[in-house]
Amino acid sequence: MSATAVEAPVEAPPPRKKKAIVMLALALALGGGGFASTYLGLWSPAALIGGSAKPDQGAAAATAVVFVDVPKIEMNIPGSRGRSLVLSAAIETDETHRAEVEHLMPRVLDAFTSFLSGIDPGAYDKRGVLEIIRSELVTRSRYVVGEEPVKDLLITEFLIR
Repeated sequence: MSATAVEAPVEAPPPRKKKAIVMLALALALGGGGFASTYLGLWSPAALIGGSAKPDQGAAAATAVVFVDVPKIEMNIPGSRGRSLVLSAAIETDETHRAEVEHLMPRVLDAFTSFLSGIDPGAYDKRGVLEIIRSELVTRSRYVVGEEPVKDLLITEFLIR
């Protein structure tokens, strides 16, 4: 008997599967292109949603940083062997709150002095005392003046003699 090999025809995928594969590849290519263009900074989705509102000059002037000097504090450290403390600082605020900070400066100075006089004399010899004092002075200035006006506090001079 002679064997004739009958080759079965190779079936092509149905058009429906082909269409799904093409759509998936197209979606991946477009998604990758969108991600790449956003990552490279060519456009911003947030700008499309929020609009491109330009900040006005009045808002920029209101947020200008201003430093209000706290009068220099010179005091003897209580309970120590004749040591004294000299501290100069400036409160960081903006132009709209400058008058308020200057008006309440006597209360701020009182709060600073009462805190500094209550520190244990041995604490001045510890490492990191300046950071602790700075954070406490920021807290006290925000308590006196308010949260919004006081942005930060800069210690410009800290001397223990």
